Amino acid sequence: MPYYSRVGDVPAKRHTQARQPDGSLLREELMGEEGFSSDSSLLYHVGVPSAIVDSQPWEMGDLATRPNHPLVPRHLKLHGLFENAEWKALDPVTGRRLVLGNADVRISYVWAGQPSPCYRNAVGDECVYVEAGTATVETVFGVLDVGPGDYVIIPRATTHRWVLEGHAPLQAYCIEANSHIGAPARYLSRFGQFLEHAPFCERDLCGPAEPLVCEGTDVEVLVKHRGAGPSGILGTRMAYATHPFDVVGWDGCLYPYTFNVADFEPITGRVHQPPPVHQTWQGTNFVVCSFVPRKVDYHPLAIPVPYYHSNVDSDEVMFYVGGDYAARKGSGIGLGSISLHPGGYAHGPQPGAIEASLGVHQVDELAVMVDTFRPLELGEAGIASDDGRYAWTWAGRGPQ
Repeated sequence: MPYYSRVGDVPAKRHTQARQPDGSLLREELMGEEGFSSDSSLLYHVGVPSAIVDSQPWEMGDLATRPNHPLVPRHLKLHGLFENAEWKALDPVTGRRLVLGNADVRISYVWAGQPSPCYRNAVGDECVYVEAGTATVETVFGVLDVGPGDYVIIPRATTHRWVLEGHAPLQAYCIEANSHIGAPARYLSRFGQFLEHAPFCERDLCGPAEPLVCEGTDVEVLVKHRGAGPSGILGTRMAYATHPFDVVGWDGCLYPYTFNVADFEPITGRVHQPPPVHQTWQGTNFVVCSFVPRKVDYHPLAIPVPYYHSNVDSDEVMFYVGGDYAARKGSGIGLGSISLHPGGYAHGPQPGAIEASLGVHQVDELAVMVDTFRPLELGEAGIASDDGRYAWTWAGRGPQ
């Protein structure tokens, strides 16, 4: 997953000669996962994809995290991180600020007004949710057009850059895995086709339509890669003899693509459905869910808001991006907020939310949820955006 695609010119038989119009050979690159045992694509370069001319350290900023201790639920107000005009000088890669993280996944947030450098995440796949703004993502596979509500799935080690459009900030919620990210296995046949019960399908995924062929020499690429140190992540600035975006054609099942949350078809029932019906993506030890506007429970005695629950194996992170989330009324949570409900703590509707929901037939909420199976720690942006009051909103009072 995703399905097979072919873009540009490729030879009829793999690993055979492919030539440019002037007769010179193209260089074939296999980009594949899990040591030749999983999805891959073959790319045909004008230049030599291994030809680097320099390599220097890249200091990526503060990636340190702090445990959520003593244990409390938290409300993080992300929009407050970029209220002033400093976002105009930031780009969608180097401007990211770390909100939450663990050994499996890191969640960052950014408002950006500048194009990014060429960038490659060799640690894991990225799932970037575009909260607001428009851009094109130029990649070694071609160009993706992105806008509000798009999930942008970028496979590990895909060289790409973000080019912004318009004057408003690009607001991006960045989920960086230490693994691969894809659709839940239960949505797919054993051959990888979406099944009939899946809430989206191949028609909803948009990959590059044509090659992006760029020229240039001594092109710098920022590379995030595995290494020692407190975060286990290092950064390197590599300079390439020729432009990485020199691919004239490729084919295969590994490439970046977008999926817009408006194309997620919600699954509902007579009584309240659990969060797995909203699942959109999975990575190793975490899942991503989409809570979209939908009709709600139609049993005559149904309670449309979630019940109180202890998800004993997970930390739950909700990012509120649209509509009105009824279960959180009275807590101060609004658009651009994150609620963090850690494992070991039972959470649920705010006081009065259950009664207010009775008889409701439709909800207008839009939220992105990440559930992790290891505890999340707070990054510098999580600490800076914490409202300090959310934990006490159910009781109406806090420590004396």
